[in-house]
Amino acid sequence: MSLSSNPPLGSQSQQGAQIMQRQPDDHSGPGPNVMAAETLQGDDVINLQGDKLGTIEDIMLDVGSGRIAYAVLSFGGILGIGDKLFAVPWTALTLDADRQCFVLDVPKDRLQAAPGFDKDHWPAMADQSWATQVYAYYNQQPYWQ
Repeated sequence: MSLSSNPPLGSQSQQGAQIMQRQPDDHSGPGPNVMAAETLQGDDVINLQGDKLGTIEDIMLDVGSGRIAYAVLSFGGILGIGDKLFAVPWTALTLDADRQCFVLDVPKDRLQAAPGFDKDHWPAMADQSWATQVYAYYNQQPYWQ
């Protein structure tokens, strides 16, 4: 199994989610290095212990910088009712291309205690103070720094 840390063209460091896959990509089609955001919505998110943490609800773009700011993780609830949503820094996720899911290195109880929101009351995601707290919670360097 390899962990790809291919930086984007023209950059010097990893700036997005890492990619884990057993077989090297044959570059014959889209993925896993370049994918439509739509294809990632609904993907499961698990932790290192194998617990299902939720699913990718949305992927939020920082339009001005052209970078992914967050993945919105949906957790709990039944049939979408009562779900709690979490903004998870994109860099905190690893795409497991073989299992077609994301891995987040967070115990389930820590995620449950994370700052979250519901579908009708989204935070001001462009508020740098709020964003800094979210990135700190997941021990990630903010993408804008």
